[in-house]
Amino acid sequence: MNDSAKWQELEREIAARLKLGRRPVAVAYLDAEPAGIKKFEGTEPSGCSFWRLAAEGRTFYTVPENHFNCAIGAYTHNIPLSPEREKETEQTLKMMFKLGYVQPEEVPQIPRLAKGPKAVIYSPLGEAPAAPDVVLFACKPAGAMLLQEAANRAGVSSGAPALGRPTCMALPAALQHGAITSLGCIGNRVYTGLGENELYVVLRGADLAKVATALKTICSANAALQDYAKGRREQLSTL
Repeated sequence: MNDSAKWQELEREIAARLKLGRRPVAVAYLDAEPAGIKKFEGTEPSGCSFWRLAAEGRTFYTVPENHFNCAIGAYTHNIPLSPEREKETEQTLKMMFKLGYVQPEEVPQIPRLAKGPKAVIYSPLGEAPAAPDVVLFACKPAGAMLLQEAANRAGVSSGAPALGRPTCMALPAALQHGAITSLGCIGNRVYTGLGENELYVVLRGADLAKVATALKTICSANAALQDYAKGRREQLSTL
């Protein structure tokens, strides 16, 4: 099976088992701009906005300048801002501090990419033109449960608690430590259209095949345990 067919099969298999409402997004960090892939044209308010475009079926790559509109996303992706844009970072953080959304001592603890990319490819998983570094799954809680249980069975879970804001820190966190659950943040939910009943699970691309294999067992086990729990509820519930 070639790489293209592999990603197609993994998306098909995982999406069916998790009953995903949107396509999983493959993200690849590169040291140079790729050939044969469309370069992003236009503007978006954040790096996570590119997730929305990829989930809708678009394949493209960005360069660092495309990420300048979101100071927080540039920070998590280790993308240096131009001097005039650095002032925006300070202003954004001051606003968040004033609102009580973030405390100053939290900033150094936010995960970041070890090295800033020269280009980033975004695509639906099944159409990934290069091996993804990380894959994003927007799931309902029941699907996220199955995916995290599969990651645990495959031995690739980070063991970290669910992350909150900013959502984009889940990508470097997963890359460094393994499968991560992210509850999302309000900015991400606005920019991507993530539903109130959805959250993210982020996997390393290198772990995807192992998790897909484990997911078969996990889904079968959960189906059996669901029947078992229903029977016990019928037998033992008195109210």
